[in-house]
Amino acid sequence: MQTTNRSNQPILSQTENNTTLWIGHLKPNPKDHIAGQTFKCPSDGIVNNIQVYSSTVQEPGDVALTLHEFDVASHKWGPAIANGSMYLQKGDDARWIRFGLAPVELKKDATYGFRLQTENAFIGIGEAASHSKKPFTYGTEWKAESLDEKGEFYSYFSLAFKVELCA
Repeated sequence: MQTTNRSNQPILSQTENNTTLWIGHLKPNPKDHIAGQTFKCPSDGIVNNIQVYSSTVQEPGDVALTLHEFDVASHKWGPAIANGSMYLQKGDDARWIRFGLAPVELKKDATYGFRLQTENAFIGIGEAASHSKKPFTYGTEWKAESLDEKGEFYSYFSLAFKVELCA
């Protein structure tokens, strides 16, 4: 994970990508796989986009990203405070996907999270598995199935992502 202090640059990023987490559903499986990532915000600022790394697009379709306040103690997602969507197609393999958001203010040391969901696609999202037997300290990865909204949190995994703040 890297943090920077320059405006209009990723202020929080985890760019390592050594495995893949799938979102959507593989036919005929009726379960929708949903993914997310929590993070502790390193400074005050306005976020207007979040980027995730698309490893592969197995089935093209619309992908939605929602940004939430996150309660670390109870592992509860707050209501969405911003959202964006993109149509991903076969050519969107192995590249950063930028989800534009309506500008929203984030507070230093508060915890937020974003969730990725699709109803009509099957997409591989870049992910890092900790290779040093140390958990990621800035947040946790989350995954759930449509029938299990509570989901599971993992401190030894992290989505590949970039959060850009404007100071």
